[in-house]
Amino acid sequence: MKTLSILFVLLSGCFALTGQNILLFPKESVTDYVILKPAVEQALKQLTVCLRSYSDLQRVHDLFSLATPGKDNTFLFGLQPPKLCSVFINEEKFTFEVDPEVLDWKQTCVAWDSETGLLQLWINGKRYPRRVSTSRSPIVPQMSVILGQDQDTFGGGFQASQCFVGEMSDVNMWDYILDTKTIYNSYLSVSGNIFSWTNGAKEIKGGVIALEN
Repeated sequence: MKTLSILFVLLSGCFALTGQNILLFPKESVTDYVILKPAVEQALKQLTVCLRSYSDLQRVHDLFSLATPGKDNTFLFGLQPPKLCSVFINEEKFTFEVDPEVLDWKQTCVAWDSETGLLQLWINGKRYPRRVSTSRSPIVPQMSVILGQDQDTFGGGFQASQCFVGEMSDVNMWDYILDTKTIYNSYLSVSGNIFSWTNGAKEIKGGVIALEN
């Protein structure tokens, strides 16, 4: 019976991951994504998200999507090669012009403070000109957090033309603003306090593959 239970979990295409180093999103689809389960019990007044990605895509692709009931784009960011990065905060869109793409691992960090509206973007340790959002609404704890797809509905509504294809690693979330010095010197020295890549709860969907370095 135990063997059958394990087999069912594997065949379902959805299983818990702990401590995996790299996630490979192998193809364009609406079925390949990863669910994160951050430990959030109260509204977030501040949020920092950092991750590493590696892709040769030449189209728009979304990396991190946090949706809440009634707000599909509560906290969303993605890349548009060769030199644009888009960030959504409570449905408000910000477009940053960034350094041109280089085929290598890319470290992206986004931080937002609801009290001031201050939005910050770092790529490979470089902070781009800061912006201020008009929204001051904290992020409610009822959230759906997805890697590799853009949620057009809470927990779904994906479009293959916006999905991520490539490798992703070291996703961490903090309920405070990570300082520039820490990000510049590699944020990996500080595990996320509401989601940690090394032991945070994750679920694979579809054909995403967990790999070791």
